[in-house]
Amino acid sequence: MTRRRTKSRNSELLTEAPTIRVVPPLNFCPVEKNLYRSGQPSALNHSFLEQLHLKSIIWLAIEDPQDNFLKFIDDNHINLFCNLGYDSVESNSWDGLSESSIKQALEIIADRRYHPLLVCCGMGRHRTGTVIGCLRKLQGWNFASVSEEYRRFTGPKGGRILVELLIEAFDVSTIRIDKKYAPDWLLR
Repeated sequence: MTRRRTKSRNSELLTEAPTIRVVPPLNFCPVEKNLYRSGQPSALNHSFLEQLHLKSIIWLAIEDPQDNFLKFIDDNHINLFCNLGYDSVESNSWDGLSESSIKQALEIIADRRYHPLLVCCGMGRHRTGTVIGCLRKLQGWNFASVSEEYRRFTGPKGGRILVELLIEAFDVSTIRIDKKYAPDWLLR
């Protein structure tokens, strides 16, 4: 199949469909430079993710990612951090994140050697929102702004008050940050 282009004075008209689809995952959004959030990517999203040149992915759900996502991670030599803070397989996948899992995730995020980095869970709402909310608190955001950002990704069902209470109560002083490796946006 050939691509034929016709040019006008200031634009270019494509006469055939692109061969690569670049579709972001559900709830995808840049958080900071080289830090992204989303729901679990599907095969349709892989060409988009390739453009990010990810070094690492934090998977926040207790259930394993889908096989095609694991293959993408392996094929692209991406570090996968999963089961953070879970001490047993008896943990209920519907439970919220533990403070230990949030702490581990934030310490990975706080190390630019793992960037570019994607934080994700099944839908990219509550678990991802919890970690990003705690990151915002670590950055010194006011709680109203943290809550507004969290609610933006929760969909029509809305946020979970327990998540917002967890974010508000989270003790950011427990996070170890090596200033030598911290991203600039965390040191402001």
